[in-house]
Amino acid sequence: MADLKSTFLNVYSVLKSELLHDPAFEFSDDSREWVERMLDYNVPGGKLNRGLSVIDSYRLLKEGQDLSEEEIFLASALGWCIEWLQAYFLVLDDIMDNSHTRRGQPCWFRIPKVGMIAVNDGILLRNHISRILKKHFRGKPYYVDLLDLFNEVEFQTASGQMIDLITTLEREKDLSKYTLSVHRRIVQYKTAYYSFYLPVGCALLMAGENLDNHTDVKNILVEMGTYFQVQDDYLDCFGDPKTIGKIGTDIEDFKCSWLVVKALELCNQEQKKVLHEHYGKPNPENVAKVKALYKELNLQEVFADYESKSYEKLVSSIEAHPSKPVQAVLKSFLAKIYKRQK
Repeated sequence: MADLKSTFLNVYSVLKSELLHDPAFEFSDDSREWVERMLDYNVPGGKLNRGLSVIDSYRLLKEGQDLSEEEIFLASALGWCIEWLQAYFLVLDDIMDNSHTRRGQPCWFRIPKVGMIAVNDGILLRNHISRILKKHFRGKPYYVDLLDLFNEVEFQTASGQMIDLITTLEREKDLSKYTLSVHRRIVQYKTAYYSFYLPVGCALLMAGENLDNHTDVKNILVEMGTYFQVQDDYLDCFGDPKTIGKIGTDIEDFKCSWLVVKALELCNQEQKKVLHEHYGKPNPENVAKVKALYKELNLQEVFADYESKSYEKLVSSIEAHPSKPVQAVLKSFLAKIYKRQK
């Protein structure tokens, strides 16, 4: 795995160098330096799970055959396209949310001299994906399908972000809008498609598959992405900040979290009053009141029950799939997230 990661990071250096010498634009020293710093700050800093999943998935689809250097390079390039997409979303997301830190360092737009230039940097990050795909995949029979896949997933993610933003409007703190179906739609569109379906979609296209024949795979992965986000919502409140690497702020930020949706379902009138009074307020006392209510409602047990049922349902959906290599891909995804602590 460490070896795969170092190969993957080498491909980043190759792609970055190509982008910094793209013949479609005449770079000055200043502009080249800016783009390089912006890329290094925003693209390779995360866990890289989405990108590495493309290589893992492709390898499993090839049923243990040794991959050629070209196949590893191409699968890595697609993995990096997903990491570039992630960077583009995060740079703009942080501006929309007025966030302060990302991955343990200040958000890009908070860096001196960057500010709102970060909006254009986000647009550049998105355009880099098209440049990488054109350079390395234009001659492939699945090139148009790749472009379609990235365009569709980007549209779904931006639409999910829109539902999230208009549901959690700061000046209209209205908990009555928060339901399981709203939460599910936000999660499905904002997270599941690009984090779970996109890496497997890329691997399937590279393996010569037609994505229209794999709607069942898409459905399972979207279900898995939903389960992953519910875990995230749970860990935001009940996880150990030392393990997850951040202090959760969903309660203060008035997020449409799975926990608050479940609490609203289970509350009596008195408890509902407590939620309406304290949810979405930044004071530690308010947050403590909400957390105490979550414990009173036994949400830890409710989550444990949800987790085991989701896992069983996913396993039976995966085992019903006719293709063993596809089953292997889906099982490897599920193994990475089941009962995770961070």
